Amino acid sequence: MPGTSDTSVESQKPIVVASNRLPFTFQRTSKGLERRPSPGGLVSALEPVLRKRGGTWIGWPGTDVREGEQLSTRGEAYRICPVLLSETEIARYYHGFSNRTLWPMLHSMPVRARFDTREWESYQRVNERFGAVTAEEATDAGLVWVQDYHLMLAPSRIRKELPDARLAFFMHIPFPPHDVFRVLPWDKELLRGLLACDLIGFHVRSYAQNFLDCVERSLGARVDRDAQLVEYGDLTTRVGAFPLGIEFSLFESLAVGAPKKRESDQKIVLGVDRLDYTKGIPERILAFQRLLERYPEYREKVTLLQIAVPSRSQVAEYRKLKSEIDELVGNVNGRFATAYWSPIQYLYRSFSQRQLAAIYRDADVALVTPLRDGMNLVAKEYVACQVDDPGVLILSSLAGAADTMREALLVNPVDIDGTAEALHRALTMEEEVRRSRLAALRRRERRDNVDAWVESFLQRAVGAPATLTPFTDEDFAAWLSEFIGQYRLALFLDYDGTLCSLQDHPSQARLSKRVRESLGACAERDDTDISVISGRSLQDVRSMVGLEQLSYAGNHGLEIAGPGMADFVHEDLAHYRERAEEIAGDLEEIALGGAWIEAKGPTLTYHYRAVPENGRRALIERAHEIINQAGYQARDAHCAVEAIPPIGWDKGRAVLHVLRTRYGASWSEAVRVVYVGDDQTDEDAFRFLAGLAMTFRVGSADTHTAASRRLPDVEAVRALLRWLARRRPKTR
Repeated sequence: MPGTSDTSVESQKPIVVASNRLPFTFQRTSKGLERRPSPGGLVSALEPVLRKRGGTWIGWPGTDVREGEQLSTRGEAYRICPVLLSETEIARYYHGFSNRTLWPMLHSMPVRARFDTREWESYQRVNERFGAVTAEEATDAGLVWVQDYHLMLAPSRIRKELPDARLAFFMHIPFPPHDVFRVLPWDKELLRGLLACDLIGFHVRSYAQNFLDCVERSLGARVDRDAQLVEYGDLTTRVGAFPLGIEFSLFESLAVGAPKKRESDQKIVLGVDRLDYTKGIPERILAFQRLLERYPEYREKVTLLQIAVPSRSQVAEYRKLKSEIDELVGNVNGRFATAYWSPIQYLYRSFSQRQLAAIYRDADVALVTPLRDGMNLVAKEYVACQVDDPGVLILSSLAGAADTMREALLVNPVDIDGTAEALHRALTMEEEVRRSRLAALRRRERRDNVDAWVESFLQRAVGAPATLTPFTDEDFAAWLSEFIGQYRLALFLDYDGTLCSLQDHPSQARLSKRVRESLGACAERDDTDISVISGRSLQDVRSMVGLEQLSYAGNHGLEIAGPGMADFVHEDLAHYRERAEEIAGDLEEIALGGAWIEAKGPTLTYHYRAVPENGRRALIERAHEIINQAGYQARDAHCAVEAIPPIGWDKGRAVLHVLRTRYGASWSEAVRVVYVGDDQTDEDAFRFLAGLAMTFRVGSADTHTAASRRLPDVEAVRALLRWLARRRPKTR
């Protein structure tokens, strides 16, 4: 419709949700697989959007599906797309890596994490499958919304299949500081998976800030903390805080309609948790014990009602936790119980929402004290159900909910004495104070309910694409000033894709006037040595750049020449020129559909940029086969396959040759090295220079790199050269 913005058009298109679970689960009974609604607020939050806009919910049905069994997915106003998992995958991907590795790591409990390569590989495979299924379902979607830590790698597969898709992710649990997250052997892979998204949401700002720290320090991504943007290669990701709410009206109405409790003078302190080591149940019991020790007047007058919902009982650590809680409860009850009173009533089972609403309503104090929690909806549900005599919420300061539920009594859950004192304060708080605190909490939670959460996230997700401002001197100064310091600088630069944009034909790849000026200004400094290292022949790269004061390395460093150095030609090259000609002849047979061969003496390149994408795969495979069978090494480059002699020489060794020749064996003490490249052949130099240099990978974010940092394009390289040329001169 004329005048309709792209944003409003996107907001009317179908939405695709990918989560570990479907909106219902299947359980095996004597009648076969029976479908039951999945618990939790996510389903109730997202289903209305899917019903209104249409779309698909992708997820695991909750059990393995045996041969001959059928899943009923009918009766929905949107598509249901099950992703089936084998028993091994359930054990390794779900119970293993997701819950024995990521769950404790993301809750900042690395000592509880298990690092198993087989489980990581299963997590990768399942995420690949989720990503492939989601991409197939999302070709016309206005938004693909991936949910939670089970699917942190799936966005990168979706982006690969649908490069223009609107892609968002929400993390429903905490995100830890960098010093914790980097303990993961696969931290970089997980971060790269998430950075394929346009928007990443967390519950609170501190989790978002932790994520920004991680991508900057582990991946070398460019970060704007004020705008909460990440630039990684050619992609920019927006990061935001979206505190999750609850169905406030539902819980309020359930509490109003629940049967009234039996009149009693007994005060109830309530704990409601899934049985999990993050919930702080043992510490809570110890705090209640300390209350009874310090304030004997509460004996026979206050009861701790602790509800523990069974969880992951097949995991040994959770069974151990249950035994610990059973023992603690027994100790406290054995020590303080009387003939008519037990201090702790411990219920290990599930309750319906209707039952919980009545329990919430009638509790005098809610003791919500997780050791770490993404948000914690129990605190919000308790507030919504306080429709009679106002109670008091005691809340862990380490729960995400503490950021907004400021009127609660905040405690450190491991401070047993402090929590006991908070309990005493709550039990003696005047009604006027209780009512005032609760009224403020209820107003906020009614306003910021689950519908508001969905709406705020979707508005941000379909908004204008995020972009960072062009690179400034401040960016490079922050990265390089301290690193270079007063040292001499050795600057190594690739040519194609680094100093000039990639072109359909190498002859068209000319330096722009602005890049040439910045490069020349760097070369004029007496404290800077520049080398251009390229896959082109030495003569070709030297003529393309045309600055005599620079050094040049051609054929991936097999030929090197420059001021102050003797010309270098690898001694084994003479043995390979004839073989390169033979390979070129064989490759000519597959120079089809626009493919062509660039001969460069001892090396050559098979170019296929002009070949239609649907015709490339067979040609690439055949080119690799021809090159490898001839005894050469086949290396993938940008829309090309490089044929390199098998003489153990690459750009990394070429850099070492230049550094040792120029600065001696102790070069690392005499000079600081910066290397900039865009190709897989530059990865050899990145790996060699790891820990010894500042390295930059230019271009797309869809390739893994050993480089220290990313630059999106040639214009960013020009900005780097401009800063290097204008940086403060070296002083002694």
